[in-house]
Amino acid sequence: MSTENEGTAAPTPPAAPSVPPAPASETQDAAPAPAVGEPATQQLPPTPAPGTEPTQQIPPAQAPPAYGQAPAQAPPAYGQAPAQTPPAYGQPPAPAAHGAEGWPPPPPTVPGYGAGGHGGGAWGAPLTTDGAPAPKPKGRGGLIAGVLVAALLAGGIGGGVGYWAAQRSNDGTGSTTISAANTPKDLKREAGSIAGLAAGALPSVVTIEASAGDGEGGTGTGFVYDQQGHILTNNHVVASAANGGKLFATFSDGKRYDAEVVGRAQGYDVAVLKLKSPPAGLKPLPLGDSDKVAVGDSTIAIGAPFGLSNTVTTGIVSAKNRPVASGDGSGSKNSYMSALQTDASINPGNSGGPLLDGRGAVIGINSAIQSAGNGGFGGGQAGSIGLGFAIPVNQAKNVAESLIKTGKPVYPVISVSVDLQAKSEGAKISEQGGAANELVDPNGPAGKAGLKPGDVITEFGGKPVDSGPTLISMIWTYKPGDTVKLTYLRGGKPITVDITLGSRVGDK
Repeated sequence: MSTENEGTAAPTPPAAPSVPPAPASETQDAAPAPAVGEPATQQLPPTPAPGTEPTQQIPPAQAPPAYGQAPAQAPPAYGQAPAQTPPAYGQPPAPAAHGAEGWPPPPPTVPGYGAGGHGGGAWGAPLTTDGAPAPKPKGRGGLIAGVLVAALLAGGIGGGVGYWAAQRSNDGTGSTTISAANTPKDLKREAGSIAGLAAGALPSVVTIEASAGDGEGGTGTGFVYDQQGHILTNNHVVASAANGGKLFATFSDGKRYDAEVVGRAQGYDVAVLKLKSPPAGLKPLPLGDSDKVAVGDSTIAIGAPFGLSNTVTTGIVSAKNRPVASGDGSGSKNSYMSALQTDASINPGNSGGPLLDGRGAVIGINSAIQSAGNGGFGGGQAGSIGLGFAIPVNQAKNVAESLIKTGKPVYPVISVSVDLQAKSEGAKISEQGGAANELVDPNGPAGKAGLKPGDVITEFGGKPVDSGPTLISMIWTYKPGDTVKLTYLRGGKPITVDITLGSRVGDK
């Protein structure tokens, strides 16, 4: 499976990074993952084979447009019948004049907040005279204008109802005031509720602004890793500012700090930052155990989707050990992970943010999304369709510790070149693109175990392998020095061996 860094097409996956790749198979075409906005219902395309689906790392979010644009038409004065000219947005029919069809006039139709959906217009969308939904305004500006118009219309309705209530009271028809009984004076939320967990986590989550020397950049998310001021995030969030750019981290209270890159691991898509002048009293988020996560467990995602900082969404763990090869569309190498899949809404700007469990502990780092369709809110970037992927925190923790200590990542390897374009039921060791001792290092883990070019690896660590990206994501869940069982086919015959993983320092 390939994924998307929040909204750009997945680049061609490289050959297995454990050894020099074979030139004939160094790249892999991957269809760009179209973004999800609010598309009309459509048939889904056939599901690609595992390890080949287009996904993207969640790209840094662009700055949202300014709020506060006034609607095209002012609302009627308090107690005054609406003007005959209908509002521009949605164009509902003009209400009857006072006294023509009774008071109060029928409330104006509230414009819809989204279009599309299954089977017709969105909830709350106004209808035209023939009963069909009114055309949806395009882009975010239309959405904001719709919200403002709705607020003004609601105010007009309130004025009309107040006038009607006053008239009824004056006519002696009885009071319309309704009192709620037993209203609690203080609304208290349990510490273990979603609101309670979010309140406890938000002060430890930061919005990251990254800008390159040429002014390009974006917005992502990170979270406090320790009291020394280290921030854990995605590599693709900070990559643009890693060489001479600027980084800032803003906390939920609005305080902003300069930051610098401590280390990056492109293959894992993990990076560690450090606040240059960290404040006292930093509270690191507690880390959970991603190995013990179960499908169906509750999840909470925190981030800055489309630049909207401190946004909280919820869902469940919808799958585990999902092989994901994700790219940010910049032409750089892919990242690989055996991901946690969640249906919590994740969008551009959520990258690097924490995925929490039902206790408020971090179980993953939100990194990639699967998307479909084009356009939509956010200038055509990809959006959530309920398929988000997070790097398991157990893996991210190991990478972070290495980056903090040495500034460089360490990868476990088996020292073979995998053909990522092979159409086989497993991960095929390349047969072309180099000498045999380059495709399988005779002194590496696989070479010492007897593997040769052309062998097809079908199991690793007791789990089935269905593609090259799947094998890479599985290998990287272990540590150098671990001994793992590997099964491969040669001439159709399965052979199982034990291999001890080697290591590679740094990204190639």
